[in-house]
Amino acid sequence: MTTIRLPKHPEPETYTDPALAVERLELLYQQATDFLCDGFIRVMENAAPAGQRIRAFYPEIRFTTSSFAQVDSRLSFGHVSMPGTYATTVTRPDLFRNYLIQQIGLLIKNHGQPVTIGASDTPIPVHFAVAARPDLTVPQDGAAGFTLRDVFDVPDLSTTHDDIVNGTHQPANGTGPLALFTAQRVDYSLARLAHYTATDPSHFQNHVLFTNYQFYVAEFEAYARAQLADPASGYTGFVSTGDHEITDADAEIPPVDKLPQMPTYHLKRKDGSGITLVNIGVGPSNAKTATDHIAVLRPHAWLMVGHCAGLRNTQALGDFVLAHAYLREDHVLDDDLPVWTPIPALAEIQIALEQAVAEVTELEGYDLKRIMRTGTVATIDNRNWELRDQSGPVQRLSQSRAIALDMESATIAANGYRFRVPYGTLLCVSDKPLHGELKLPGMASDFYQTQVSRHLQIGIRAMEQLRGMPLARLHSRKLRSFDETAFL
Repeated sequence: MTTIRLPKHPEPETYTDPALAVERLELLYQQATDFLCDGFIRVMENAAPAGQRIRAFYPEIRFTTSSFAQVDSRLSFGHVSMPGTYATTVTRPDLFRNYLIQQIGLLIKNHGQPVTIGASDTPIPVHFAVAARPDLTVPQDGAAGFTLRDVFDVPDLSTTHDDIVNGTHQPANGTGPLALFTAQRVDYSLARLAHYTATDPSHFQNHVLFTNYQFYVAEFEAYARAQLADPASGYTGFVSTGDHEITDADAEIPPVDKLPQMPTYHLKRKDGSGITLVNIGVGPSNAKTATDHIAVLRPHAWLMVGHCAGLRNTQALGDFVLAHAYLREDHVLDDDLPVWTPIPALAEIQIALEQAVAEVTELEGYDLKRIMRTGTVATIDNRNWELRDQSGPVQRLSQSRAIALDMESATIAANGYRFRVPYGTLLCVSDKPLHGELKLPGMASDFYQTQVSRHLQIGIRAMEQLRGMPLARLHSRKLRSFDETAFL
């Protein structure tokens, strides 16, 4: 078997300028993917060459330090914990340009050592190479007249995994990881995001709101149009499902024939610091799926602003619940994050949410307790838990001091903890099953209707407060482990 590679395998180069390092990454990636796309076109037009394999490799960032000198102990990222060699493969450096410049720059600054940019030994699957080419589609196995994996590399589970974030990674050849995700893992999630949300990953903003109720979408669009009408808002565009983008507040958005599994909308700013809203629907599986893939984009915060069941008699429909602890009975993350792992409340997020509630409702201090309660949120995987014998579940809920129950919040918080993404939860009580108020038509009061319309405003206000916070403070050491990757 003959392997056809790029005419000249690029030699590694060292850089002390992060912008130049990223330019090199972009060049190597473009050359590699162009080579694969050109080869794919030739093979599809002229049949597969006998005994030949077409291959290109992801670019790589490599860093070596021999010093035990400790960097600023206040830092949670931007440095390695001990001497050694560290590396990470990179995909779509054009999409991650600002992130890469920032992370590489911190590494060089904190250690006083250059980074080395070259080609890795991880092949690029042809499926991911052609992803940015709408004119090219990889056929299903058997549809092309030849066996695809005999000629090209295909996705490989050995390099598409969460071992690094889960703390189970075993370094190969003594080389530690620089980042939480391998290039193939990132490529896989970028493809899944486009499928599940029907929007290109490039539109995602650094602040993500999750909801489980379609009403919030209309509210978000109305808010977006108001911001686009204000030249001083800093927002530049609004993207709806189907990649329809408007920059004019009065522009029409064409209807979508078929909504994706997780309709997603983006209120954009030039630097990516805008807000993305994802309607994940109901259930912990959807919550895990969405956060599994959005995590590779390295957002600065994600918040759940959905509906919940109130568990206390003193709560009313429309009351808010600010989660400061989570009871995980969703089970979808049990294999990745043990249930005994504490999911702490993050002070920066909690303060931003409480302040946002006070600003929007114009209540503060003791008066705020009339409409908001702080406590444990329980997340379960059975939507109709009320129909079973309640003695067991109710006893556990009481022992945990839970004040609300839903099917997504603990999953989103646990995956935020797992992926080192700051997280928080503010829910709105939509029913009280233990007190005879089931979620049925006609149950919503005027107060409830008003509170729901305020709910999204509170989430947006909290995100705008977090946007002004230094990253070193928002991405705190609470989310970092003993032997952490340098990249955020």
